[in-house]
Parts: sequence; C-alpha cells; structure tokens
Amino acid sequence: MSSTKEFTYAEVAEHSAKKDLYLVIHDKVYNTTAFVDEHPGGEEVLLDVGGQDATEAFEDVGHSDEAREILEGLLVGSLKRKEGDPKPKIATVPSSTTSSSNSTGLGIGLYAIILIGAGLAFGAYKYMQSQEGKA
Repeated sequence: MSSTKEFTYAEVAEHSAKKDLYLVIHDKVYNTTAFVDEHPGGEEVLLDVGGQDATEAFEDVGHSDEAREILEGLLVGSLKRKEGDPKPKIATVPSSTTSSSNSTGLGIGLYAIILIGAGLAFGAYKYMQSQEGKA
C-alpha cells in the first residue's frame, strides 16, 4: 500500500475497533486490523491503543527487528498533526537500549540484596541457636 496518504489524528481515532484498527507509531499510520489475531502479546494490547498514538507502548516493549518489518508491511500513511492533537510521547526510536541496560542493573542489584538478606537471616538464625544453647 502507498505510504503517501496523510491522516489526521481525528481520522485515525475513527479506526479503533477490532475489525478496523489503526495505530500511530512515530507519526506513521498502520492498519493493524489483519494482525490483531496474530499479535503475540494478544489482541487486548493492540485494542488498548487502537486509534491512538501507540509509540510509547510500542517502544516500551522493545520489539524485535522482525516485528518492525511486519509493521512496515502494515503502513498505510503518515500522521498530519494539527494544533490541539496530542503530542508524541517519544520523539526518537533508540530508547529501548537504555531501558534494557537499566533493567539489567536493577536485576543484579536486587539479586545482591536478596543474597545479603539471606546471609543476614542465616547469621541471625545461628546466633539465636547459640543463645538458646547457653540458656
């Protein structure tokens, strides 16, 4: 399909049903109607952002290159923003790399806290046993 057609935000908002579903991602308009039943995350994920700017939701998940290729096949046009339209929440694409490194750091920190907590609990348990033996 041609990607030269321009849609207003109001026009995109009219396509929010399962059998007629458009999404806006990075100011491009995609007809995801045929993909609703195939979406690995379930249809609810798409229906929640149907007829809206789904850029933030799309980037937060960290979609694969394959998912981005599928998305390109669903392109039907671009968004023509007018005054009063909601502003885009994410202006650039490469935000997924920073979120993955942050979540890795949190995972290691959480693991360390759990290990330290387990060590302290074991030490307290041994101390309590030694105190019972003296009494």
